[in-house]
Amino acid sequence: MTNPLLSTAALPDFAAIQPEHVRPAVQQLLAAAQAALDEAVKPETPADYDALSRILDTATEQLGTAWGAVGHLNAVADTPALREAYNAMLPAVTEFYTAMGANEALFAKYKAVLAAQGERLSAPRRQALKHAVRDFVLSGAELQGEARTRYAAIQERSAELQQQFSEHVMDATDGWHHIASAEDLAGVPQDVLDATRLDDGGHKLTLHFPVYLPVMQYAENRALRETLYRAYVTRASEAGKPEWDNTAAMREIVALRQEEARLLGYASFAEVSLAPNMASSPAEVTSFLRDLARRARPFAEKDLAELREFSRGQPLESWDVSYWSEKLKEARYAFSDQTVKQYFTAPKVVAGLFSIIERLFSVQITEAAAPVWHDTVRYFQLSRAGQPVAGFYLDLYARPGKRPGAWMDGVRSRWLKPTGEQQLPVAHLVCNFASPVGDKPALLTHDDVITLFHEFGHGLHHMLTQVNDLGVSGISGVEWDAVELPSQFMENFCWEWDVLQQLSGHVDSAEPLPRELFDKMIAAKNFQSGLQTLRQIEFSLFDMRLHGEPGAEADVQRVLDEVRAEVAVLVPPAFNRFQHSFSHIFAGGYAAGYYSYKWAELLSADAWSAFEEEGVFNAATGQRFLAEVLAQGGARDAIDNFKAFRGREPQIDALLRHQGMA
Repeated sequence: MTNPLLSTAALPDFAAIQPEHVRPAVQQLLAAAQAALDEAVKPETPADYDALSRILDTATEQLGTAWGAVGHLNAVADTPALREAYNAMLPAVTEFYTAMGANEALFAKYKAVLAAQGERLSAPRRQALKHAVRDFVLSGAELQGEARTRYAAIQERSAELQQQFSEHVMDATDGWHHIASAEDLAGVPQDVLDATRLDDGGHKLTLHFPVYLPVMQYAENRALRETLYRAYVTRASEAGKPEWDNTAAMREIVALRQEEARLLGYASFAEVSLAPNMASSPAEVTSFLRDLARRARPFAEKDLAELREFSRGQPLESWDVSYWSEKLKEARYAFSDQTVKQYFTAPKVVAGLFSIIERLFSVQITEAAAPVWHDTVRYFQLSRAGQPVAGFYLDLYARPGKRPGAWMDGVRSRWLKPTGEQQLPVAHLVCNFASPVGDKPALLTHDDVITLFHEFGHGLHHMLTQVNDLGVSGISGVEWDAVELPSQFMENFCWEWDVLQQLSGHVDSAEPLPRELFDKMIAAKNFQSGLQTLRQIEFSLFDMRLHGEPGAEADVQRVLDEVRAEVAVLVPPAFNRFQHSFSHIFAGGYAAGYYSYKWAELLSADAWSAFEEEGVFNAATGQRFLAEVLAQGGARDAIDNFKAFRGREPQIDALLRHQGMA
């Protein structure tokens, strides 16, 4: 029987991949990739772009696709056997990519290609080569002797620790529950009661967000809220099971990153992280964040004062904030998130999203057959003028064994292969929404709708590229602090009346969202935006200081406490261990990069203002955004993409206006 991980079919056979397939397939593909690398660096192999691509890209792309499929299943369909198989091969895969990235002979070959062919190559290929040469330096290609050996050991240990961190968060989330009575859950929405009900009439509460958040927002039982809050904010910390404690992993991950930076000649890992980004230095980032904090602070203080006044002297601890905030919003704007949720059924929202994409970017989206890893997962194809251009998997619902959060990941990138075959991009779009209960469709909060649009923005960036060169196709090669532009841009559609008419239909009556309720949502759009902005800045500044100040890892809590003292107006309790589950920076690629959400928000708000000026569904504006941003991928610097679309440098005015802080 053929190993499904060795298939060269357009789509991986996710339904057939088993843990026992991982080792033999990955070992075979690693051997083929190593043979290709050995061939590429031979003196007789010409310093020619096409020759190197034909030898090396073909083998490494197949390895990357297979390993990506294993990693994806590890994130969305985790089992003990699959986890063991993944972890068993992780060191070998890390070792190969580390060695290739630091290979002196290959580095020399790429520099020779750039010198000999640079001016004759297409702009995307020239950009890909420049990025490759830069990345060789950042991957230790200029290191010698013990430094080179140590660099490789750091990469292997870091990969192991980051996987461990992620597993601990998943296990701590899946491994906790609390049995509550119906009386304990007074105030909690009916759909949550239905989803958590046990046969004996009790309710099993978990730390998965579709359960956790509504309990924090609506449960009248303050002690219950505190129980869930304590469990949630101490996940994977010393407060839980010792085998899930991320304290040591955090320290070692950051210490290794700082050691890597020293080996490469940088003062801190933050400098390494920013080397390929739009932002030029940690100082520029911290200045940007502190300036934004200064602007947001008066609004945050006003938000908190209003909340204290409304709670009329009631205790206002961290487990009370969501509850009283929801009560204040209901009182001020005469609606609740739960009311709005009844109008957003998952099938209607997805259909509406697809309709908008089709209208704006001249594509068609149709469901297609493909092997999947869970029976709720669906596969879709994007076409233009009857010709396929991309595909994507949609995995919407939370379940045990699935990593928390929402994300987009690539299955394959657009690539014109050396054989002349056109490979089309395929994406994963993953969320963790509440599942359907009984014969009712799943209900989404408005925040869920925004999350779906956000991830689809990343998907569009990956799928609608017209660049055919690996390394700069889709989101590849895009500066990390600009990669959120399309995703945050898409969020804006969720606040447009015409759009919400397409997305909404009451779960019982199918009636679209009433204008009166929409107007209340708009009035409440920037509710507590000052507090929310400071919270994001708190995370971003903590991340930048932790990675920008060597030695900070010795006392991670101290750094976080200092950042909170500087920017927060609402300081969490001393037992809060948020950092122990901060997967973005410890396991998710955002190390010294979390600021990019705010940085890119400036770009996305300014980009959206063009649609505000010219019409949300203006075909010419949509096509310009497609041509100058989405289609370009990483083939052009992000600032040049922005200026080509907007006709000028970005400005902060639109961001402040959109957040009610002008």
